[in-house]
Amino acid sequence: MPEQRTDSAVHVAIDLRAVVARLLRRFREAGADDEITPSQASALARLSKGGVSTVSVLAAAEKVRPQSMAATIEALESAGLVTRTPDPRDGRRQIIDLTEAGWQHVEGQREAGAAWLEETLGTRVSADELRTLGEAVAILQRVLA
Repeated sequence: MPEQRTDSAVHVAIDLRAVVARLLRRFREAGADDEITPSQASALARLSKGGVSTVSVLAAAEKVRPQSMAATIEALESAGLVTRTPDPRDGRRQIIDLTEAGWQHVEGQREAGAAWLEETLGTRVSADELRTLGEAVAILQRVLA
């Protein structure tokens, strides 16, 4: 019996990972706009979650070259969404932070994603399925605790 449970867990894990990846992609698409690229949106989201950072730290987190991240940050700075200030401890580095416009942009993306999900659940999911999803969310929260 334990072998069947393990096999079942493997299949569920594979399917869950694929579904979560598609869900995240749909969230990004729902919040997407023509003003910034997906890589710029990802950098903004990372700054909103992690706070101030440096280009090298952001590059490592996003798994891109520092030169690529520097170009991303330059574009975001030109758009008025981030600021760069010298690091008081190391003048060679710059600290990257969101501007008020950057925070508003991130919040707008989150709200668009949440609105998409609410609309989709409200129109494409039955009441019974919605209860099942609620139970699944509770299980996932327990797994992640």
